[in-house]
Formats: sequence, structure tokens, C-alpha cells
Amino acid sequence: MAGLQNGAPTPQDITVHAQSRVLEVSFSDGAVFCIPFELMRVYSPSAEVAGHGPGQEVLQTGKREVTLSALEPVGNYAVQPTFSDGHDSGIYAWDYLYFLGSQQAQLWADYERRLKEAGVDRDAPMPEKVGSSCGHH
Repeated sequence: MAGLQNGAPTPQDITVHAQSRVLEVSFSDGAVFCIPFELMRVYSPSAEVAGHGPGQEVLQTGKREVTLSALEPVGNYAVQPTFSDGHDSGIYAWDYLYFLGSQQAQLWADYERRLKEAGVDRDAPMPEKVGSSCGHH
């Protein structure tokens, strides 16, 4: 995994706001972002969500109420959140958190567009994984 670019902003403070469901991150360049847990979850950098290449993304739905169960540091370059839906395989490097924070208006717009194109509602439950041990209804 690539390290941080020299001079890239680094977090000075990270605060989990459980009630409002946002991660507040203050960066060394003075930027402060409140990143909704839902946005973090929908744009998780994990292979499970992002896929293994362009066009492989898995559209996430039903994540509006998701919360953070835990937030673990990964070295001194990233954090690994555990979400209330059990998702815990995303590693969020500082530059990715900065990207999510600084681009969130565009990211929300892209997410809404992808939902519309797929014909699914933001709050629709995720389809069950094929081959899950849970029986089908």
C-alpha cells in the first residue's frame, strides 16, 4: 500500500460523533470535515465494496442508520472502522478520509445517481449474498 505523499495533510484530531453519526477529522492544513458514517460505509475502500477494478463496485444501500462500533488505528497512516452492520474490511488512509471529506457533495451526488440508475432506493436492504447459510424466504 502506498504511503502518504510528502506534505500531504495529516489528521490532527479525529472525533467520533455517535449521535449525529459523523466522523469529525481536523487536518494539518486547517481543514475540518464532518464525514457521515453512511458516506464512509457506502464508499468503503474495501474490495467487498469497491471491487477489484473499475465497474466492479458493489452499490451499497440501507446504510443511512449505520454507526461505528469501533475505530482502530492502522500504523500511523490510516484507520479501520467497524460498522454496526459488521463491515470491517475497509482501511481508510488519511488521504482517502481527506478525499471523502473534501468531495462529499460530489460523492453524494454520484451515489444518488448510481442508486437511480440501478433503480434502487437508498434505504433498500442489501440483497443477501449468494451462497449465504441463511435460508431464503
